[in-house]
Amino acid sequence: MPAHDPFVPSTPDARPIRLVGPDAALDGTLAGATAVWAEANGFKGKAGQLLIAPGPDGAPVEALFGIGDRFEPASCRALAARLPAGPWRLEGLKAAEATRAATAFALGAYRFDRYKARADAAAPRLVAPDGVDADEVRRVAAAATLVREMVDTPAADMGPLQIETIALEIAEAHGADCSVTTGDALLEANYPAIHAVGRAADARRAPRLIEIGWRLDRTERPLVALVGKGVVFDTGGLDIKPAAGMRNMKKDMGGAAHVLGLARLIMQADLPVRLVVIIPAVENAISGDAFRPGDILATRRGLTVEVGNTDAEGRLILADALTRAGEHAPDLTLDFATLTGAARIALGPELPPLYTDDEALAAALLSAAAEVDDPVWRMPLWPGYRAAVEAEIADLRNDPAGWAQAGSVTAALFLQRFAPTTGAWAHLDVFAWNPRGRPGWPEGGEAQGMRAAYQMLKARYPR
Repeated sequence: MPAHDPFVPSTPDARPIRLVGPDAALDGTLAGATAVWAEANGFKGKAGQLLIAPGPDGAPVEALFGIGDRFEPASCRALAARLPAGPWRLEGLKAAEATRAATAFALGAYRFDRYKARADAAAPRLVAPDGVDADEVRRVAAAATLVREMVDTPAADMGPLQIETIALEIAEAHGADCSVTTGDALLEANYPAIHAVGRAADARRAPRLIEIGWRLDRTERPLVALVGKGVVFDTGGLDIKPAAGMRNMKKDMGGAAHVLGLARLIMQADLPVRLVVIIPAVENAISGDAFRPGDILATRRGLTVEVGNTDAEGRLILADALTRAGEHAPDLTLDFATLTGAARIALGPELPPLYTDDEALAAALLSAAAEVDDPVWRMPLWPGYRAAVEAEIADLRNDPAGWAQAGSVTAALFLQRFAPTTGAWAHLDVFAWNPRGRPGWPEGGEAQGMRAAYQMLKARYPR
């Protein structure tokens, strides 16, 4: 559950939140003292406007929330950060909007106060609207909270061991198995690329391959594989990042956080699937043992990769992890990774690119994303750029040839060479971060595409 439970039981003390459009003064939505108060404060019902109306004693008795010409339930994220503390209830919601609005409010209630000397427990709470499964909304919000807390936690406190610990706790809570291959054992187990990227880190932060298996004995059920990039901190390696580029690299394990949150949702919902979760967790550090530009790395798939840039390490560890996923012959594979800056250049920080060559899966993910206000945008696996990831003296290169330019596309094409050949595969290149803090979206960690994936999976594998 979220650290700050966004919901309260129904209570007569809950104050109304009235959804108000720009024509409220004309259609009679506002009248009497409320209308006078709105006019005096310049409240016009514009999207995002919020006005607290006081009672005779000055205490708030209702809130007016501007919805503009069309109500967008996602805008309710801001309410959780802007309303005074205490219980509230939303009025005027249509049934189709209620769950989306309640989920938005729950997501907006997120606070990361682990390192605050004094955390403020006072916060607004919402009476769950009629017809809303508050427990399911809590679970979805809790999964997003897990992602955001893991991303927000500094790398000193969120290393490979901490990711392993979280994975073990989630597995134990749901009767799943969890195995971990660490350090030089990765070489013995044939995960050479994961070992190469992570071997320069301190022994206490040794690289590892974390694998969760849930209900694998139910062979009559389809198998879903989730793969998440777990680079706990990315210095860039010997091709070291500048200070500005390194500042937020604690978030480079965002893919791992996403698949752990999604896996927990799948198991909590008891979806009729088998589940495998695979996380390569490493620190891309610098030492005398760091892998080098020009090195040629082996991979679990048997393909060799020439290292052109040690800062393109995520695709290397995912190569081994995706190969391992393929050994389970999954019906569906989803990978999440904070993979490229090029994705941000193409689509910005709020819209993760989606890559898949499966038309039905693409349509299902895009539809689910719209249903739950968790946007993704399909990008092409353009075959004309495949040559850009081929090398002269190895099978592949991890730094695509400059002529292709489309860095997010070529990274996805690289991963496609290692993706399972059974079933469908999709790759989400997430930013996992809000660079612009605003009410309901604090600066810091963000879950992107996870809720869309969960919605798609619920529809694809109904109970």
